[in-house]
Amino acid sequence: QVQLVESGGGLVQTGGSLRLSCAASGRTFSSRAMGWFRQAPGKERELVSAISWSGGSTYYADSVKGRFTIARDNAKNTGYLQMDSLKSKDTAVYYCAAARTVLATVVTEMSRYGYWGQGTQVTVSS
Repeated sequence: QVQLVESGGGLVQTGGSLRLSCAASGRTFSSRAMGWFRQAPGKERELVSAISWSGGSTYYADSVKGRFTIARDNAKNTGYLQMDSLKSKDTAVYYCAAARTVLATVVTEMSRYGYWGQGTQVTVSS
């Protein structure tokens, strides 16, 4: 089993930066692809970024490409999402997730994620 805990959310002004962390428990996290999702009020949860189990492959939604950077440190069982040049439309609850199966490359389908954190609120004020 894998348990995930996000941290690093908060209130930031437009143009600012935040770094989200996803601390994982469980020996298999380092073998699982992970992703960062977000859900704004009244909207569906969407994939923001994803990374393969090794960290060698990444995916970014068009809306965050060039502003967000995903990374992971498997030795620390931790994933990260560096968010720069934040915009008001980035306001949402951000969730990290780990894939159901091990040794997957980048996973973009929400249904393939089986482990979820509780979420952390990111609010960008203009």
